[in-house]
Formats: sequence, structure tokens, C-alpha cells
Amino acid sequence: MTEQDLPPVPLCASAELEERGRAHVFDVMHFRQPATAFALRFDGQVVSYLNRCAHVPTEMDWQEGEFLDSRKEYIICSIHGAVYHPQDGRCVTGMCGRIGLTKLDVRESDGQVTWYPSRDTRPVFED
Repeated sequence: MTEQDLPPVPLCASAELEERGRAHVFDVMHFRQPATAFALRFDGQVVSYLNRCAHVPTEMDWQEGEFLDSRKEYIICSIHGAVYHPQDGRCVTGMCGRIGLTKLDVRESDGQVTWYPSRDTRPVFED
């Protein structure tokens, strides 16, 4: 099955993602290993990343779905304090260096947020 053959995966209703609020967390297979990912709304746009710090591959949320710092300006790793820009996942400060978060392709249309899997990051259960 090629990347083009992978069907899009509905994640949640658009209304569930409040501006700079709690993220929608979902399970994925990243390079055939179980992982989680998240989608959140930042400056009116839905963005999605693998829930894995670029410094050390650990999940980043403080509590499930909570990824933003106290001022709601940046994604921050709860373990290492690495800071990432929500719009593009690039490292702003911390031990992540030039490595950013792994971005996933999500799109919003007709009140629905949908994930488009890739060759490297796929649904946990494929038909």
C-alpha cells in the first residue's frame, strides 16, 4: 500500500479544538512502532505533531492533551523543557538543537479535522 492509497483518518470535530486549548491525542504507528500524536488549534490553524520530544524521544504533554506553556505561546516538553513553535514545530530553545517536532498532515474541512497518514506515520489499525 502506497502513501497515496492510505485513506484519510477523521480525528475530531473542529469545535473540539479550542484556540490554544487542549489537544486531541491519538494513537499512530511511527516506523512500525506504537506512538501517540496530537492535533491542536493555534492562531486559528489546526496543526499536528508526533508526541515525541526531539531532544529525547519521550511524550511531551503535562497531562493528556496539555502541550502549551502557561502563557499558551509555545509547545513545551514536560520532561526536558524543550520549547517548540506551535505553527511549524521548530525548536525555539532547549536541547533539541536544530531538530524540530515531526509534523503530521492534518486538514480541516466542513467542521471536521482529518489526518492524512504518510509512509512513516500510519494508523494503528489499517484495513
